[in-house]
Amino acid sequence: QTSGTTTSVHPLIESNRVEGTPVYSPQGKHVGTIHHLIIEKVSGRVVYAVMSFGGFLGFGSHEHTIPWEKLNYDTQLGGFRTDITQEELSGAPVVSGDEKDWWDRRREQDLHDHYKVPTYWGW
Repeated sequence: QTSGTTTSVHPLIESNRVEGTPVYSPQGKHVGTIHHLIIEKVSGRVVYAVMSFGGFLGFGSHEHTIPWEKLNYDTQLGGFRTDITQEELSGAPVVSGDEKDWWDRRREQDLHDHYKVPTYWGW
């Protein structure tokens, strides 16, 4: 997993530069945009991306919280690729974005189980 821009070979990127980055399907179709990141306080690692999927000009889009491991940066596209399907999004656990949601480890476990990725607290 590599973060960066198409114009920089540096492996780091500021969070404000990730916000608004496009997300593509494995076939290269634009499927959404990174809205913001959720960072684990102690380790400083990005653990989730809140993304906007679908819609037109911001209308009709839906935000979903997905594990960071579901995104891979593609320097050719200048954005991230994900293999998340519309069906997975439809059945995904809802995380409102309220900070209190992150106090309930079961909600996070449900999210990781749904997307079949290991939990960050097991790193």
